[in-house]
Amino acid sequence: MRKPVEKTWDLAIDPDTVRLFILKAKAISAAVNDDYHDGAEREVELEDTHAGHHHDGLAEEEEEDLTTEELRELIADLNVDEAADLVALVWVGRGDYDAAEWAEAVAAARERANKRTAAYLLGLPMLADWLEEGLEALGA
Repeated sequence: MRKPVEKTWDLAIDPDTVRLFILKAKAISAAVNDDYHDGAEREVELEDTHAGHHHDGLAEEEEEDLTTEELRELIADLNVDEAADLVALVWVGRGDYDAAEWAEAVAAARERANKRTAAYLLGLPMLADWLEEGLEALGA
């Protein structure tokens, strides 16, 4: 666990917004982990239900896609400063930067900013954990 350093930064993104992103990222991760528990492949079970058409699996898949799409849209709606802070939080949480290097992390995130920020973040396997650790490191 990292100790927060004296605050020398201002977040452009509200920490509560980041916490919402964390919850959504955890929901996405949980859905993936439930499907691939212990790396074992699952057998497809077919039910003979001629009377009704039950598509629970499709509904669950659609729900996961909605959560992913919601998070993608929320990230896409961020302004440049907020998006840079979000990426910088991930980098601090991942250990690429220390909390004392916050300004450098944000500057690097701004330099690398592009329209694929959401895809980049959603592709990170530990997005929720790194965001949490980033907030904790900053004392936010």
